[in-house]
Amino acid sequence: MAVPKRKMSRASTRARRAQWKATPPTLVKTIEGGKVVYSLPHRAKVVTDSAGTELYLEYKGRKVADI
Repeated sequence: MAVPKRKMSRASTRARRAQWKATPPTLVKTIEGGKVVYSLPHRAKVVTDSAGTELYLEYKGRKVADI
């Protein structure tokens, strides 16, 4: 296992940690049945019936998996 030769200062540690930033997810806006829907790109979405029961997964308008 790698062991540092010298102690890292607080300023260096905090400066290194400050480089990690959270980014908001990129959402794609689509209109389905007259409603605006936001979804993640390149992800399969769950198709439900009118009662809210999950039926299957859909990607680019095609059924890709059963639930």
